[in-house]
Amino acid sequence: MMTRSKSMYGYYLVWPALLIYTVFFVMPAIIGLYYSFTDWRLDRIGIKFIGFDNFNKIFTDDTLLLAMKNTFIFALATVVGKNVIGLVLAIALNMRLKSRNFLRAIFYSPSILSVLVISIVFTPILRTEGMVNKFFDAIGLHFLSQAWLTDPHLVIWTVALVAIWQQAGFQMAIYLAGLQSISKEYYEAATIDGAGAWRSFTNITVPLLLPAININLMLTLIGGLKVFSEVFVLTSGGPGNSSQVVGTIILRAFGEGNWGLGTAINTLLFLIVSLIAIPLLVFMRRKEVTE
Repeated sequence: MMTRSKSMYGYYLVWPALLIYTVFFVMPAIIGLYYSFTDWRLDRIGIKFIGFDNFNKIFTDDTLLLAMKNTFIFALATVVGKNVIGLVLAIALNMRLKSRNFLRAIFYSPSILSVLVISIVFTPILRTEGMVNKFFDAIGLHFLSQAWLTDPHLVIWTVALVAIWQQAGFQMAIYLAGLQSISKEYYEAATIDGAGAWRSFTNITVPLLLPAININLMLTLIGGLKVFSEVFVLTSGGPGNSSQVVGTIILRAFGEGNWGLGTAINTLLFLIVSLIAIPLLVFMRRKEVTE
């Protein structure tokens, strides 16, 4: 009896957390899934099951389709930008530079600031008469001056650049931790065998850095698909609807009292994140094992 009690000790510790998670996360998700198939609205007393009508509206409404397109553009741009810049910074600051600790702090510091603060600071900087355009004009690069926040074709890329600037340092820290865990003996052996810097990078650094790459890909991908704060503060979805993303559309739907549609969009976002992130996670885990 005592042995059985000890074997159940771990479950006793897990059950309270599991209960809290079920009540505050699992049950709301299940309830939300149900409401996504209803006409739940602020101006109606009753709730009627309408099947896939909300989802049909998502795929036939031009604004909703544009929001989904912008979400994917933002996610792709930030995944590439944050990881490439973060990896380059990590490799550079893994070298024996006297100022490396200071530079690490400088590059990492934007990631600890609030997204809202960063967005508020960048709003006047990126205006047509803002600091960025004035700088380009001052050095004679007038053609680089753009309507960063008012050009419908450019605005979502501008928001993505702000997000990359803020979070690349966080990815750098993860890559730097991964690089410092790689034994220098591998590189010494590769040098003796005549391998150059590029060959050492592709055959030693990348395979041994796969766990860090996996973590960063998951974080940046999920964060990119769930984007909201940057767009909401910098552009509020404008000009027009040109920078709307799924997160801002959900807010607008709930603000208009169309709760069933908002829940359906949220459910669709959850499915998209799951369908993209889970296969990628499985693939990356297998690559870690094979490498």
